[in-house]
Amino acid sequence: MNLHEYQGKETLKSFGVRIQEGIVANTAEEAVEAAKKLTEQTGTSWWVVKAQIHAGGRGKGGGVKLAKNLDEVKEIASKMIGMQLITHQTGPEGKKVNKVLIAQDVYYPGESPTSEYYVSVLLNRATGRNIIMYSTEGGMDIETVAENTPHLIFKEEIDPKVGIMPFQTRKIAFDLGLSGEAFKEMTKFLTSLYNAYINIDASMFEINPVLKTSDNKILAVDCKVNLDDNALDRQPNLEAMRDLSEEDPAEIEAKKYNLNFIKLDGNVGCMVNGAGLAMATMDIIKQSGGSPANFLDVGGTANAETVEAGFRIILKDANVKAILLNIFGGIVRCDRVAQGVVDAYKSIGDIKIPVIVRLQGTNAVEGKELIDGSGLKVHSAITLREAADLVKQLV
Repeated sequence: MNLHEYQGKETLKSFGVRIQEGIVANTAEEAVEAAKKLTEQTGTSWWVVKAQIHAGGRGKGGGVKLAKNLDEVKEIASKMIGMQLITHQTGPEGKKVNKVLIAQDVYYPGESPTSEYYVSVLLNRATGRNIIMYSTEGGMDIETVAENTPHLIFKEEIDPKVGIMPFQTRKIAFDLGLSGEAFKEMTKFLTSLYNAYINIDASMFEINPVLKTSDNKILAVDCKVNLDDNALDRQPNLEAMRDLSEEDPAEIEAKKYNLNFIKLDGNVGCMVNGAGLAMATMDIIKQSGGSPANFLDVGGTANAETVEAGFRIILKDANVKAILLNIFGGIVRCDRVAQGVVDAYKSIGDIKIPVIVRLQGTNAVEGKELIDGSGLKVHSAITLREAADLVKQLV
């Protein structure tokens, strides 16, 4: 689950992380009022209008703009709210902007220059430990930095038994070239950031940029927060922040039936039990000249209801030209899956596209008899190769 920037910042602030203050607005009029209130709270005379979508690269797409007076705040917000913002992370279709964050201008003049850094916290799956990844090249695409100047990317691994230690925060601040008050501020910032990461069951924090202001304060100017879906039961306050308008409707529906579904851009719908078999099925489709339209794992508890739901979700994709149902009956019984196929046909009506069914394992014979005796126009396969040949022939 992803949080919007304003939600992530407020969460970090509750753990003592210094942030660029801001107020969210849903209309241009609310944006002006937010700017006025922000000036009262912080004294800022310029404001940054930031589109709130679950994607990076907003600035390059026109989703982050500076306003120097209230008229500009209103004009920028009125154009930004409702726009289809396209960035390198949204794809060509973009994402609709429903709200904006009116943030204080933190790049104020002073005797000391400002500096931008990159800091993220995430899990290193190879070692089973969290790491802090950081760089002096903040405010830039970290992928570009990693490709062109990998020596400017640093990593600090955290021992889960003891958490982040003071010597580690000092090392990071030193590597970032900080000294004096800014050095102390950075160590406090890192400690609070890591504590927030642990306590909200996050899977990733990305702060780009972390800013050293001209008066040596360290604060989060941007904030990307990913939460671990498996831990949301113990984070009800954070789960309530979920913005369903930012998620694919098909994936939302799949969650209601405990289906693991990810939409892709191919033409062959897949319904499989088990992630490994699903990946192998997608490979077979690709090798046969087709392209997977989705990843759909019905899991080990598949029954007629979940199979029917899977069919409905796949059929909502107009690009799908065929469906391949590949079930290995271990825990799940093939006859139950077959009954789901029959029920789906009866409930949904005439399915216009070819359906290829491969059943192996527990009650596979009974499942095949159910489908063969139903009179449905379903293509049966015994082996993966037969299923692949049918895909090649029918798509």
